[in-house]
Amino acid sequence: MFELLGLSLLLATLLTFNSLASLAMASLWRVAGSMTRGWTAVSRARLLFSLRTLPAVLACLSVALLLVPSYLAYEPRHTTESVSFKLGLLALISAAGIVVSIYRGIATHHATRKLTADWLRQGKPVQIAGVTIEAYQIEHTFPLIAIVGFLRPRLFVASQVLRILAPEEISAALAHENGHLAARDNLKRGLLQACRDVLLIIPSGRLLDKAWSEASEEAADENAARQGKGVALDLASALVKIARNIPQGARPTMPAGVFLLGDEETKGIKSRVRRLLALATTECRPGSRYDVFKNLLVWAPPSILLAALAITATSPFLLSRVHYLIEHAVVALR
Repeated sequence: MFELLGLSLLLATLLTFNSLASLAMASLWRVAGSMTRGWTAVSRARLLFSLRTLPAVLACLSVALLLVPSYLAYEPRHTTESVSFKLGLLALISAAGIVVSIYRGIATHHATRKLTADWLRQGKPVQIAGVTIEAYQIEHTFPLIAIVGFLRPRLFVASQVLRILAPEEISAALAHENGHLAARDNLKRGLLQACRDVLLIIPSGRLLDKAWSEASEEAADENAARQGKGVALDLASALVKIARNIPQGARPTMPAGVFLLGDEETKGIKSRVRRLLALATTECRPGSRYDVFKNLLVWAPPSILLAALAITATSPFLLSRVHYLIEHAVVALR
C-alpha cells in the first residue's frame, strides 16, 4: 500500500499543480497581456513560451523536490492509509494525460519521419542563397515553404512557389524561415504540444498556445525586416502571392514543422502584412534599452520558484511540513 499510495499522490499532485498553475498563467495573460503590445514579437514569444511551460516544470519539480523526499522520509512503510476513490480518480486522469502525451509525441515523430521520407523521395536538392540547412524542391498542391523536423531540420519549397515569387521575395521568405530556425520554434512547438496533452480537462493553455504561435510568426517576420525595409515589403508581397495561390480548403500536413503562412487563416495573414508594412516604415532594431527588463520578466519567476523549491527540499523542517500537508490532502480526498 505504501508504494501504491505514493504513486497515486505523485500522479494526483502532478495533475493538480499543473492544472492550477496553467489556469493562473492563462488568467495572468488575459489580464496583463495587453501590456506587452509595445514589446518586440521576440520578447513576447519568449514570455509566452515561459508562461506556457512553467506550470509543467513547476509541477514536475514540486513532485521531485518536495513530495517524493517528504513522503519517503516521513511516511511509515507499513502505512494503513488506502487510496480513496477521489485520489484514485485524480491519479487515473493524470496517468491518462501522460500516456496521451507520450503517444502523441511518438505519433508525431513517426508522422514527421514518414512525411520527410516521402518528400525526400520525390524532391530534388536545391542550392538557395542564405540557406544553411538541406533544401529540397518538391511538387505539392499547397504553395509551401516549410522547415520540417527539429533534430535535423530540412527546408522544403514547392515548385510553384519558385515560379510565382520573384528572387527577392524568395530571399525574404527564407529570412523569415531562418528566424524560426534561430529560435528553435519546431522544438518549442513540440514541447507546447506535450504540455497541452498532459492536461486532458483543462483547455486554458490553448489561449497561450495561440498567442505564442502568432508571436513566433511575428518574430520571424521581424527577423526578416531587420535585414532592411525592402525585405519587409518583399516578405509582405510573398505572403499575399502565396495566399492567393492556396487551393480552396487546402492545408499542408505539418506534424513537426513550421511553414511561411503559419497557423493563421486569411485574417491572420492580413494582420501580418499590415505589420510588415508598418515595419517597413520604421527602424527595426535588434533590441532596445528595455530588453533587460523584459528578460527579467521572462526568467525571474521560474528562477525564484526554483530557488524556493531548492531551499524547501534541503530543509528537514519544511519537508516535514510538506508531509503534514500531504496527510491532510489524503484525508480530504476520502
